[in-house]
Amino acid sequence: MPRGLITSSSLALVVFTGGRTQPGTIKPDEGERHPYSVIECEAKREAILPSVIYIQKILRRRPFLIKNLENVMRRFLQSLELFEDNERKKLAIFTALAFSQKLSGLPPETVFQPLLKDNLVVKGLVLSFITDFFKEYLVDNSLDDLIAILKRGKMEDNLLDFFPSAKRSPEGFSEHFTKEGLVPLVEYNEKKIFEVKLKEMKSALTTQIAEESDISEVIENVKQRVKDAKLPDIEVVRILWDVIMDAVQWSGKNQQQNANSALRQVKTWAKLLNSFCSSGKLELELMYKVQMQCYEDAKLMKLFPEIVKSLYDQDVLAEDTILYWFRKGSNPKGRQTFVKALEPFVNWLEEAEEEE
Repeated sequence: MPRGLITSSSLALVVFTGGRTQPGTIKPDEGERHPYSVIECEAKREAILPSVIYIQKILRRRPFLIKNLENVMRRFLQSLELFEDNERKKLAIFTALAFSQKLSGLPPETVFQPLLKDNLVVKGLVLSFITDFFKEYLVDNSLDDLIAILKRGKMEDNLLDFFPSAKRSPEGFSEHFTKEGLVPLVEYNEKKIFEVKLKEMKSALTTQIAEESDISEVIENVKQRVKDAKLPDIEVVRILWDVIMDAVQWSGKNQQQNANSALRQVKTWAKLLNSFCSSGKLELELMYKVQMQCYEDAKLMKLFPEIVKSLYDQDVLAEDTILYWFRKGSNPKGRQTFVKALEPFVNWLEEAEEEE
């Protein structure tokens, strides 16, 4: 490459287009032009990678030129509509390889933020570019690497912003990237949406329980959120127990007071638990949840049999569920201790069953 072309104002332009461009366009300006450029080569990684490696070598010797690369990339990305489809693909491949090769000092926000111009998004140009970018980047890198870049670019939680408004929905996201073969990205996004919905429900439920809202109102709110978010029943049962017990006012080392507070809480919100523990499987899940909390929290360790009995008395747990857990429960955490503690109550249940 001619030395005269490598200046702080023209390095990236030379690599991308072969020389300077006219202001406000990507048309070549007058002057010497390099016979090779990203825009003129094939839209393949093996054709574009040498340009990335070349820039990398230059930046190691002249790191101050990184600002020039940032400015040129920002300019091109804000002007995607001026490029042909094939040229935009080359630009996406170059950008992906730049991050894949960890091009010195290139900040992700330089790439992602300029793309969010409404006129580019509405035409679908941004979605096409970012799809090519994702596909190319994931050839050599993991999904975790991609997510790390998106986080640094402040885009991890805003991926739908790349979509035109007509397609801007979780369903549109899944359909598009599944079709493009990016199933791991789809699964990641669905998991993230799921976690957000769980967090929102837990937050709303925490507020209602803290305010001691009418239990019927709380039940309807949870049912509506479960329906809207399509939350699994097992996750709902887990959240209900967590929120109910988080609201207990614990009293330091006063074991009896803690026991009274916990059992009072169970009794107060038993109807809420009962509304969602609608099968033996869900009742068993609740028992496992109680088991884990009592195992992990020292102040609850001795309360396990009392909590189980209270849930039985409030018709949240059926006798069959308790006996199944006692005889065949699969969670080993503290099981031996809890089985022994629950034995007197189980004996009572079995005796009552025989009498009947």
